[in-house]
Amino acid sequence: GAPGLSFQFLSQPPTDTGRSGGIFPILFSTVWILAICLAITLPLGLGCALYLSEYVEPHTPSARWIGLSLDILASTPSIIFGLFGYAFFAIYLNFGFSLLSGGLSLACMVLPLFIRTTEHALRACPISYRQAASALNISQKGFILRILLPISSTGIAVALILSSGRALAETAVLIFTAGYVSRQPDNIFDSGRTLSVHIYDLSMHVPGGQQNAAATALVLVLLIILINGTARLLARRYVSYDHPPL
Repeated sequence: GAPGLSFQFLSQPPTDTGRSGGIFPILFSTVWILAICLAITLPLGLGCALYLSEYVEPHTPSARWIGLSLDILASTPSIIFGLFGYAFFAIYLNFGFSLLSGGLSLACMVLPLFIRTTEHALRACPISYRQAASALNISQKGFILRILLPISSTGIAVALILSSGRALAETAVLIFTAGYVSRQPDNIFDSGRTLSVHIYDLSMHVPGGQQNAAATALVLVLLIILINGTARLLARRYVSYDHPPL
């Protein structure tokens, strides 16, 4: 894919059904879908993780069943989320094949991963911090906002980056929800094609599209390496972080 990678390739729209031209509208759609996905995942997933870590006692039947449900959802094949997104968002809610349907379906898929990773980061808060908050008569809300979230921020960032990496690499979910259209969408209710779907279409349905498919795959791989490399660096910092004594 390296010979086909250039500034023109990144800044021009595809032509001749993708055999020539660039991938700018594809990148644009990918960024929009990822932004919608994370805009849903972050507040909802963080709220669920806070509920599990602060209001559900560990090792209770409720905690075990909720954890088991999240683990099952996290291991569910992505095409199942694609079919669910098509039935619920595209058909039932009448969003059709659109960036919104694709982003919401991706959010459903990555939420279990984000919730579980964030929950572990929140539970890693030292018990001494909780004891000090109780001794100072700090409210539960004050403890969460002023102590727990800042202490756990690196772990939450790791969860967000890992979720972004998985969302970027998905194809099956978006084929059923965001569609195939390769032009630049005007709004979130327009159909759009992501990098992974573009690679699949060029490789399987467009004779002579292998060169641009390889160049697009290189762009996607570089993005995923960048995201996961960042997550690895943050994870190292998070694991080795030594909380100072109060």
